[in-house]
Amino acid sequence: MQSKHREIINPSTIHDPIGFTHVVIPKGKKLAFLSGQLAWDKEFQVVGENDLAKQTNMCYQNIQHALNEIGATWDHVVKTTIFTTRPHDYEIFGAATKEFFGEVPPPAQTLIGVTGLALPEFLIEIEATVVMDE
Repeated sequence: MQSKHREIINPSTIHDPIGFTHVVIPKGKKLAFLSGQLAWDKEFQVVGENDLAKQTNMCYQNIQHALNEIGATWDHVVKTTIFTTRPHDYEIFGAATKEFFGEVPPPAQTLIGVTGLALPEFLIEIEATVVMDE
């Protein structure tokens, strides 16, 4: 996979990445930091209560809206951080990442297991760092 906005490096001396990239070097000039997105819809309703896949999808949908607003694409995302109460379900995050990033190489990513998020109904929160040309 190639990236127009990021140099992608996966050293052969490290295990193959699963749904992320080991090293991402931004090519742009402008940084945008997207706040952690939760499984809230526009009316503050929790989407997918007790369903990690649906909540992950909603987080990525909210990130997509933020990217659209600033004129960025998934290829501009250089790093995501996932906070979750269920870190052992990493296959779910990987599948959602692949769905939203599509043919674009996945970003560098950190997965952090937490004991809780803003509300007890939330299972996941995802923040993103974006680099754009201008």
